[in-house]
Amino acid sequence: MIKSMTGFGRSEAATKERKIIVEMKAVNHRYCDINIRMPKKLGFFEASIRNLMKKFISRGKIDVFITYEDYRENNLCVRYNEEIAREYLNHLNRMSETFGLETGVNAARLSRYPEVLTLEEQTMDEEELWKALEEVVKEACEQFVKARKQEGEALRMDLLDKLDKMAVMVEKVEKRYPDMVADYHQKIYDKVNELLNGAGIDEGRIATEVTLYADKICVDEETVRLRSHMEHMRQTLLEGESVGRKLDFIAQEMNREANTILSKANDLEISNVAIDLKTEIERVREQIQNIE
Repeated sequence: MIKSMTGFGRSEAATKERKIIVEMKAVNHRYCDINIRMPKKLGFFEASIRNLMKKFISRGKIDVFITYEDYRENNLCVRYNEEIAREYLNHLNRMSETFGLETGVNAARLSRYPEVLTLEEQTMDEEELWKALEEVVKEACEQFVKARKQEGEALRMDLLDKLDKMAVMVEKVEKRYPDMVADYHQKIYDKVNELLNGAGIDEGRIATEVTLYADKICVDEETVRLRSHMEHMRQTLLEGESVGRKLDFIAQEMNREANTILSKANDLEISNVAIDLKTEIERVREQIQNIE
């Protein structure tokens, strides 16, 4: 199934500890250009995010927005240093024994001594965080690809419809060619007959002239190649996956054949059909620019 290069994907995951939102959108681009906006604290995951996304995306300009809320980041952890508290208490007891003083120490007072209780910011488990982030990015990519495939199917149907119209135009050119030769033959015959007043008409000379004319305006090779390119494009559209560049090359060849038909045309009807054909090919090329 072919995929469009435009699309949107979104995923969200929330727990008691954190909330992660990943949104991504894309427009046409010749290559795969990924632009990621996310908090600085997630910056060391950028390479991993890019590698993960490239498994789902091969072309397009993709903007990725990652929102991260850590519900623990503003909470500090209280750490109790038992060894330091014991040292304080031992020294106080020794002072009490030495000088005959009452210690008067309780837990509340001891906790206020330096380094007994300290506030520390909770550290982030990188492996755990990446596991959570990876799942959200992956789900957003899957939604993104799904949207691309839906739009790609619409593009495929539109392109197939345009190919059907082009096939009708090519058939008109093929049918018109014998009539052009016959018309030219009659035109030459009438002109010679008028000049010679019906006397001494050289049928062989007329036949030679008509043959040269027919060879000059013959577009059989062009129409055969054009039909071949059209069939190739149909098969490519059915193959799916990343075929945008291939389709663009085929469309260029189709346009080349249409140009040749137009340049050879010495007939108003064929000229009009060739112009319509070129117009339809240009529409095909415009649509192809939207395919990954």
